[in-house]
Amino acid sequence: MSLGLVAIVGSPSVGKSTIFNRIIGEKKSIIEETRGVTRDRIYAHTSWLTKSFDIVDTGGIELADTTFQKQIRMQVEIAIEQADVILFVVDGQIGLNEDDYLVARMLYKSKKPVVLAVNKIDDSHLINNKFEFYSLGLGEPIAVSGAHGVGIGDVLDKIVDILSKNEEKDSQLSGLRFSIIGRPNVGKSSLCNAILNENRVIVSNIEGTTRDAIDTKFIRNDREYVVIDTAGLKKRGKIYEAIDKYAALRALRAIDQSDVCLLVIDGSEGIKEQDKHVVGYAVEAKKAIIVIVNKWDLVKKDNNTMNEFTKEIRKEFKFLDYAPVIYTSAINKLRIHDIFDMLEKVYESYTFQISTSVLNDIIQEAQMMNETPNFNGGRCRIYYAQQVSSKPLTIALFVNEPSWMHFSYMRYLENRIRDSFELIGSPINLVLRKRK
Repeated sequence: MSLGLVAIVGSPSVGKSTIFNRIIGEKKSIIEETRGVTRDRIYAHTSWLTKSFDIVDTGGIELADTTFQKQIRMQVEIAIEQADVILFVVDGQIGLNEDDYLVARMLYKSKKPVVLAVNKIDDSHLINNKFEFYSLGLGEPIAVSGAHGVGIGDVLDKIVDILSKNEEKDSQLSGLRFSIIGRPNVGKSSLCNAILNENRVIVSNIEGTTRDAIDTKFIRNDREYVVIDTAGLKKRGKIYEAIDKYAALRALRAIDQSDVCLLVIDGSEGIKEQDKHVVGYAVEAKKAIIVIVNKWDLVKKDNNTMNEFTKEIRKEFKFLDYAPVIYTSAINKLRIHDIFDMLEKVYESYTFQISTSVLNDIIQEAQMMNETPNFNGGRCRIYYAQQVSSKPLTIALFVNEPSWMHFSYMRYLENRIRDSFELIGSPINLVLRKRK
């Protein structure tokens, strides 16, 4: 689970994108000599010393009324607002300037913790350049070189130290955590209200009413739950406004903080390509998933309508064949109780523990019934299996050569494990390890 969000801010051409790429370990942000090239926020998930967090790169802020400066400043303000820690990057070769003071004033108002990185200290004789940045009043400046990776570890140590303190903040929100996700206007907020049985979330037919993620703790039958209502996720290429990008990131963070994701589909409109895109985030995060077909009261039905719709779901979401499907009407509170019954079954699968001896019996029997195929110049042999974690159920397979394992055989093993324990709604993560 992500500890929180880090926003990289600063004036143009101080090396924010270089540091962003250095931290995430890939060239995801565009780097050019052209001043102000990063106009939009770019997100990534990364980790440091086993601690995971999200990080966002932003455009440069400056006093001059340059092209796109208004839009850039709006984006940065949103990034600062949603961030848990701000990484403020300044140019150690140029020195302090008015743009740095402008950014510093924005950070004072935010009252967010700030890590100050003095970039471009590429030579040891430049190290003393960091001291003038004490005058910003934002704590101790850390000398770094984004281009060469010098000092980045010190920056990350400080970031993770600050973020780690946030782990205790959500202790009051214990219980089974589930998020309600889906494209805009499929009835997520209405479903949330039906689940809570009270109007704690604004409900409207205007697309994108819910701009933020809202955590609500409640108790049902002596069981604690936390429901996270999220803004509708739009297809990445169709997110134009800064506010929609803000909502998208909040939804992604809600998914990361969930045990189970309820994918809501509009039954009256049918399955859209956007539905696949939305649930893709939950699949990548390896979350347990339940498919909710909402607005079922608006569908013209016969005795076979539900079966046909389920077949269509299985056809369009082939990667979700393990996810159960529930047909609801949030307005009429149809089958809302079924959601809770399924939540418990899916959560049990998500947290399931398999003894090593039983697991190896299943794997050995699977190999006897269906031998691994020849692939990439060899035949993979599985010598041993062990569950290494849950949420999701993660199993390490110790083999002679991982590159010889065909993906179809991995799917076969997953199905064998799933059928052996009737695991519902939860992904199974198989990891190959070469036996030493």
